[in-house]
Amino acid sequence: MLQALRDTLPANRWIRLVLLAIVLGVIFTPWLFDGTRALDTAARLSIFVVLAASYDLLLGFTGVVSFAHALFFGIGAYAVAIAFDHFAPGFGVLLVAIVAGLGVSLLVAFIMGLVSLRVKTIFYAMITLAVASAATVLVSQLYHLTGGEDGLTYRIPKVLTPAFKLLDDKVFGVRVNGKLMNFYLVVFSSIVLFLIMVRIVASPFGRVLKALRENDFRAQAIGYNTLAYRTTATLLSAAFATLAGVLMALWLRYTGPESVLSLDIMIDVLLMVVIGGMGTLYGAIIGATVLMLAQSYLQGLMGNAQDVIGGVPILSELMAPDRWLLWLGLLFIASVYFFPQGVVGRFSGPAPKEATT
Repeated sequence: MLQALRDTLPANRWIRLVLLAIVLGVIFTPWLFDGTRALDTAARLSIFVVLAASYDLLLGFTGVVSFAHALFFGIGAYAVAIAFDHFAPGFGVLLVAIVAGLGVSLLVAFIMGLVSLRVKTIFYAMITLAVASAATVLVSQLYHLTGGEDGLTYRIPKVLTPAFKLLDDKVFGVRVNGKLMNFYLVVFSSIVLFLIMVRIVASPFGRVLKALRENDFRAQAIGYNTLAYRTTATLLSAAFATLAGVLMALWLRYTGPESVLSLDIMIDVLLMVVIGGMGTLYGAIIGATVLMLAQSYLQGLMGNAQDVIGGVPILSELMAPDRWLLWLGLLFIASVYFFPQGVVGRFSGPAPKEATT
């Protein structure tokens, strides 16, 4: 694993320092930042790093564009939600839910891989979009099982709830209870899943995926079964997305179409990968951090800025908190313009070669 980290870490030391700062900031969030909002943001950030990295494993390393990635995320979340809604919450039930969720996701991913990966990129993307849309409608229709549009609210093991107290006294001002344990379960599980993906990318299998991305026909000409490798990449990507959905279900204690299956989630994941840098894997960490912090705090920062410049008519209107999506869109446009290869790709990738005539 250490060798895989050395082989895949960005060469730029400043990017490495930023990545280290993000990881340490998330791990020590309970002691560095006050309030439940920071804790919730850090937990969601950890989950979306896994989700974005799993999508980068598909898009960045094989060049396959899929709009059904949130479907696997939702399968994992709904597997836990349905299990805890129908049975007493326990780690045995959780394990069964994880196995069932992975089984369904891998089956769906396998069928999509065999049927859809034989077509060209744009047609495959449209097929995955249709599958994702059909799944959202199906979840809404199966009200008695999934809760429909209202979703499911359920109990989780008591050891992961605020009602459970591990220590009576606070540790450096932080109460050590079930919620803190749930937070670290999410964070360290996300770290382990990310490291497994790093190991996959650094393996011979990962190098073949890069070859497929660079030149599909050349890889096929030297004997690689491109369909088999892309199908395997789809299965791996779906499995990691499913496990990210499991972590989201444990953290939120609520699962609904908007929280795990919506197109907005798919767009957010795509933005994270593009901002961080496709085909870098570590770009998922930076992309997820930028987007999650913007979604959590940009609106509040704009409200503070509006109070400061309240006397300037045009700027005051532009800084209205309800226009935060406008600035988020401008942030994305600026990131694509100034960092077309993504942040990690821009500072760590090889310099582009000049065209020769």
